[in-house]
Amino acid sequence: MEIFHLRYFVAVAEKLSFSGAARSLHMATSPLSQRIRDLERELGTVLFERDSHHVQLTESGTALLPIARDALSRFDDVPWRLREAIGRHRPVVYLGVPPGLHSTLRERLTVFTRRCAEVCDLKRWPGGSRELLLGVQRGELAMALVHLPVHAEGIEVFELMREPLGAVLPAADFAGREAVSLHELVGLTYVRPVARMLPDYWDELEARLTAAGVHRRMTLDTGDYGSTAEVIANGGAFAISMLDPKSGMQKMRDENITVLPIQDFSPSLATGLIWRQDRTEEQPELHELIAAAKESMTEPAA
Repeated sequence: MEIFHLRYFVAVAEKLSFSGAARSLHMATSPLSQRIRDLERELGTVLFERDSHHVQLTESGTALLPIARDALSRFDDVPWRLREAIGRHRPVVYLGVPPGLHSTLRERLTVFTRRCAEVCDLKRWPGGSRELLLGVQRGELAMALVHLPVHAEGIEVFELMREPLGAVLPAADFAGREAVSLHELVGLTYVRPVARMLPDYWDELEARLTAAGVHRRMTLDTGDYGSTAEVIANGGAFAISMLDPKSGMQKMRDENITVLPIQDFSPSLATGLIWRQDRTEEQPELHELIAAAKESMTEPAA
C-alpha cells in the first residue's frame, strides 16, 4: 500500500463519486477505480458499495476514512514540520493565486504582501482552484485564493469578493444589445476550457445551461483565453466570463466580442481565502497572518 492509495480513497470517499474524484485528482476514472480495487484487495475488505448510479462507503470504508485522513495529514505536514524543526530565521509562506483574479483583489494582495514583509517572505504560487485546494490540503501552501465553492474536510473558507458573470458573444451578432436571454443562447455552442482549469461553480453553470436547452459544447484545451475570444468572434458560439471591465479577464475582450448580462439568469463567481484549520491551531503566527490577509483583502487598497 502506497500513500497515493489513501489519497485516492479519501478523494472518492469525500466526493462519493469516482468521476468527481478523478477530476479533482486530474486523472482518468478507470485507473482510479483500479487503484481502489488494489487497496481493497490488500486490506482484504470492500470499501465502497457501488453501482452505475450511486457510490456509498461500507462499514470498513467508514472506519478507514478518519484513519486515512490522519495519515495523509501527517505525511503532508513533513515539509513544513522540517522547516519548523531546522528553525528558519525568516519563514517563507506560500500563497496560492488562481488565474483571472480581479484587479481589485490583486491590488489588495499587494497591500497584504507589503504588510507581512517584516515577518515573512510571501511567495505567490499560481494554479487552478482545484490544484490550489490540494496544495493547501497537503500543506504545500499555507493558504490560497480560490474560486468558490470549496467543500473539503478541515478547510476553512472566507469569502472575499463576488463577481457577476455574463455571456461572451460575437459583437457582430449582438451589436447595440444591453442584455441577452438564456433562450437566445440555445442555438449557440458553449465554448469552455477543460475541466481541470475551471472552478467547481462551472459545474452548476453547466447544469443550468443544459436545463435551458443549451446542449452544444466545444472544449478548448488551452489556458490562452484569447483563443476562446477568437472562436466566439467567428460567430455561433459563446462563453461565460466576468462582466466587470476591471476583471482579470479583460484580456479576453476586443472589438470582435461583447460581454452581456443574462437577463433571466444572474450567475456570479465568488473568490475566497482558504486554509487548513489545524495549521492555525498549531501555528499561532499563521493564525495572525491569515487574520491580516482577511483584513487586507476586504479593505480598499491604499
